[in-house]
Amino acid sequence: MSAPDREFVIATRKSPLAMAQTELAKSRFESAMPDARFRIEKMVTTGDKRQEWSLEKQGGKGLFTKELEDALLDGRADFAVHSAKDLPSEMPRGLALAGFLPRESCEDVLIVREGVGTPASIATSSPRRRIQLRYLFPEAEFTEIRGNVDTRLNKIARGVADATVLASAGLNRLGISEWEGVTFRKLTLDECVPAVGQAAVAIQCREEDVPLFAPHLDEETAVAVHLERAFLQTLGGGCQVAFAVNYTDTALRIFHLACGRETRNLPREYVASHYEKIASGLIEQLELKDA
Repeated sequence: MSAPDREFVIATRKSPLAMAQTELAKSRFESAMPDARFRIEKMVTTGDKRQEWSLEKQGGKGLFTKELEDALLDGRADFAVHSAKDLPSEMPRGLALAGFLPRESCEDVLIVREGVGTPASIATSSPRRRIQLRYLFPEAEFTEIRGNVDTRLNKIARGVADATVLASAGLNRLGISEWEGVTFRKLTLDECVPAVGQAAVAIQCREEDVPLFAPHLDEETAVAVHLERAFLQTLGGGCQVAFAVNYTDTALRIFHLACGRETRNLPREYVASHYEKIASGLIEQLELKDA
């Protein structure tokens, strides 16, 4: 057997979910580029180290991406695998998004301790989730929660809080459909608008390498996430902001404190070439810029 034409190093976080997503990316590129070899390099980010930090108070921009981006910039890795919702709106000079893996289902899932009907306490570190859940559970008290998916599930089962919220995509990628001591209830996209990029796995690389990786990634997911990220870039927000945009099928859903929930139907063909125009137009129309 001949040696592979080239070895590519994949930068990723060490968490079980990050590794599951990275294995999906590795498998996709191995199928698309059979003459190449792909090696995974696991890294620890600031967000992983600082489990005691409040993402809302410290600010979440770059906490889960900077170390991976540094590895790309200094040549220790060829591309990085990120949860798209973790990527800041601004990217370091020299780096670009090559594209995305096919998107999973975008919904959030309410995780409730067994025996609890209506949760009186809900643990979430996301302002986006907290404020939208207040519409569903106006009497509930909210606390923060950190940790990997299994850690959060176990915390709710032990009674740290009555409920929490996790992304359906993460549960699906980890193969988790049930957990002892808790019950799952999928929230609709209208009940809780997902974060920008939620359920999408982003492939980031050096700008000059985009043509190498982009042809093997999912165009439909790219259209949706680029539209969502256009809103984030225009508003300059991060994961600590109570703002959400999701484009699924032809429905664009927006949540912001200034306007509540809004929905627009936009043909994909139009969206694909008008990201910035759509984002800036709706932000102006809904008066979100200075809200």
